[in-house]
Amino acid sequence: MTIQQPAQSTAGLAMFGGTRAVPRDLRIRPWPMVTEQDEQAVHRVLRSGRFTSASSGEQEIAELERAWARHVGTEHCVAVSNGTAALSVALSAAGVGAGDEVVVPALSFIGSATAPLHLMAVPVFVDIDPVTFNLDPAALEAAITPRTKAIVVVHLHGLPADLDRICAIADRHGITVVEDAAQAHGARYRGRAVGSIGAVNTFSLNVSKNLATCGEGGLITTDDADVATRATMLRQFGELIPARGERSYVAHLLGWNCKPNAIQAAFTRSRLAQFPAEAAVREENVRRLLGRVAACPGFLVPEVPQDRTHAWHILRFRVDPAAFGLADECAGPLRAVVQRALRAEGVPAAPYQLQPLPAQRVFTEQRGFGAYPWALPGVAARPYRAEDFPATLRVLDDSFTLQKAHLHPEAGPLLARYADAFEKVWQHRDELAAVAATAAHTPHWERASQIADAEWSTAFPH
Repeated sequence: MTIQQPAQSTAGLAMFGGTRAVPRDLRIRPWPMVTEQDEQAVHRVLRSGRFTSASSGEQEIAELERAWARHVGTEHCVAVSNGTAALSVALSAAGVGAGDEVVVPALSFIGSATAPLHLMAVPVFVDIDPVTFNLDPAALEAAITPRTKAIVVVHLHGLPADLDRICAIADRHGITVVEDAAQAHGARYRGRAVGSIGAVNTFSLNVSKNLATCGEGGLITTDDADVATRATMLRQFGELIPARGERSYVAHLLGWNCKPNAIQAAFTRSRLAQFPAEAAVREENVRRLLGRVAACPGFLVPEVPQDRTHAWHILRFRVDPAAFGLADECAGPLRAVVQRALRAEGVPAAPYQLQPLPAQRVFTEQRGFGAYPWALPGVAARPYRAEDFPATLRVLDDSFTLQKAHLHPEAGPLLARYADAFEKVWQHRDELAAVAATAAHTPHWERASQIADAEWSTAFPH
């Protein structure tokens, strides 16, 4: 899709030759922050010579597990190599196995759905709530079958899902709730920390997360001692490795090699000491940005119900076609044009997921272990049907996200310029609406939009 400059003056918009709202020298601050305290923690491990959970006498991993259990409010925490491994290990520790069904929201990172698949369990997808972007409890109820073993409750972008309703449904059917809090460190639901409400719960420590490590890591939390023991065995070949003394090399069950790294555990322990203060500043910075953007009626900012808090890992904005004077069917083209306008101004607006999870080829073409788990006796394949996921498709069509830029506690000045850009784009809404209306009537506009997005990303790097 080639964007033509409208006849009226559009000199103010950077996408039409105007000056950027965000100066090129005002850049996203590096994340995670690396302080002298973090460096000292890493050096401490290097001097110790103990680098994994298999090292006799290693303490960094155990101390991180104790610290995170205290922070979340659970009895146990088990550290693993990454967030996806945490979800696979947690599901297996909870008894999920071949042929079981695991309910997963249709909008999430793909790891939420491939984790059960790695256990040869069948992910069953449900639509989302269009306001919270989380699993819709009504859709959940309709998806449950006698084979349903667990529900993966993703707290997408950092906002807790409706855990009371979800847990009530799970309790009625005897189903295990597993919180996927990979993006929600520190968020709270009705006064309780996420990761403390499900039977077993997971976090990611990926370098991009609010609570990060210097690479990859994952955490599993639970109040069930048996589940914690099983998770500890599953992370390392099914062994029970003593804190001190000789390793037996006896495998008591089929496990993986998901050992955590002591250097990364020490780094996260150091980050955790700074985490509450950083989260408080991030809350202030993000709230100021959202307050200014919300004053532009064409943009719908994230909503936070009064009974929960948001971790603000990712910020998702939706466009309102009616506020731009457009028909509802113009939502997608409008989002594409607005997204490019913001990028031209220096705001790294970008999609998060391009299609519903059930539309990914690994699921539509059943690319598991050959034809498994779908070929297992009694397993009924569920072909992808777009009409089953209207909310997910609409949100993907009319929304874009901001990622990483707001995480650093000194991001305030940058976010203020981002707010300037949103306001500038809104002031030029008529020009953008005209482009979107034209695009909406252009054949194959979606493919053209993807190409144009790539062109604008190259022409206007953030």
